[in-house]
Amino acid sequence: MKKILLFGAGKSSTILIEYLKKKCIEYDWHLTVADNDLKLVENKLQGAKNTSASYININEEENRIYLIRQADVVISMLPAALHFLVAQSCIDAGRHLLTASYIDPHIRASAPIIQQKGLLFLCEMGLDPGIDHMSAMQMIHSIQNNGGEIYSFHSHCGGLVAPESDNNPWHYKISWNPRNIILAGKTGAVYKEDGEIINMPYELLFNENRTIEVTGEGRYAWYPNRDSISYSKLYDLAQCETFIRTTLRHPDYCLGWKKIVDLKLTDEDKKYNTSKLSYSGFFKEHLAYHRLTDNSDSKQKKLLSFLGLYDNEIIGRGLLTAAEILQICAEQQLMLQPNDRDMVIMMHEIGYRTGEAEKKVKSSLVVKGENSLETAMAKTVGLPLGIATIMILKGKIGLSGLHIPVIPEIYEPVLKELKNEGIIFKEEKGKG
Repeated sequence: MKKILLFGAGKSSTILIEYLKKKCIEYDWHLTVADNDLKLVENKLQGAKNTSASYININEEENRIYLIRQADVVISMLPAALHFLVAQSCIDAGRHLLTASYIDPHIRASAPIIQQKGLLFLCEMGLDPGIDHMSAMQMIHSIQNNGGEIYSFHSHCGGLVAPESDNNPWHYKISWNPRNIILAGKTGAVYKEDGEIINMPYELLFNENRTIEVTGEGRYAWYPNRDSISYSKLYDLAQCETFIRTTLRHPDYCLGWKKIVDLKLTDEDKKYNTSKLSYSGFFKEHLAYHRLTDNSDSKQKKLLSFLGLYDNEIIGRGLLTAAEILQICAEQQLMLQPNDRDMVIMMHEIGYRTGEAEKKVKSSLVVKGENSLETAMAKTVGLPLGIATIMILKGKIGLSGLHIPVIPEIYEPVLKELKNEGIIFKEEKGKG
């Protein structure tokens, strides 16, 4: 009997667990889910056949490696900083590993021994990164194989709220790690536009006027992701004149977040004693400390007010940074409610030349969740991991070494299976 071990049973694991439960019954395999919240695991497994729930303190090496040695393939859905602990034990135990996160520098340093041991470590196998790589590379290779020369590449992705659940002025609800939402973009961004390398600071990142039209869904604003340049090389598009990877948000969100950045509300340095401090009191103290004035326009004031920054309610949570207080505000006001539906939008826009003719192709994906547990985010992050795991165990992906899904041996079979799960891209072609 083949065995799968999944570390982490949080929100993003919901659909992945359901998929693996179904496949383990179909193939008579076994799934173990391990988390530091045993009740959470038991609730998600619901006593399903061929499954086991296990408690794990991931920092306890003995228990960690014991569980890993019982498995054929390991999936880590833990916070990214913990992947290396799992990776090291997988190397020691000689087990394959999959994650949805960017490659950890420590894991990258272990690439030679991963290859030497004949193991497959497949990272960036979620949504973004993950489906974005696979769908983009399928388009890029198709254009290049037909003699096209790509000169412009834009890749957009956003975890958003579905229109039917959009009932706040931010036009946004949190469907994944709230901490990541608060700190998004703090390192700025680097990308290439019209042959020029652009280093964009955090202060200029959020601009409500940079927009794209998503067929059938309306207009969304975008801001550039951290380091597009490194991906231009991975995608074999280093000579491309424009190469930008972005995050999508509603224009009003970008308008409001730009003001949040201007007012340094994502600052992580100074701590405020919130024991007897109200949200409005914090806001005044924060502005005074940074010698700033709240010169928000009426729409921005409405956005800040919705987060509760003008409220007289006491925070009462001890010493906190501005970013931590902002996260509390966001979690109180912007979280998905039980019957809310989230939405994932991904779009690639490619300009290319064949001979003298300039052409463009646009490929877009829209996925909507069912509720606050069965989210589009959980589906698009979890299914690629689940599908790849099954294909590794069935011998349909026979690679070894450290990989991300930018090669046909990975993306072709996974994208084909994603279609069967309702994750389908629509393509539009036109003149450049």
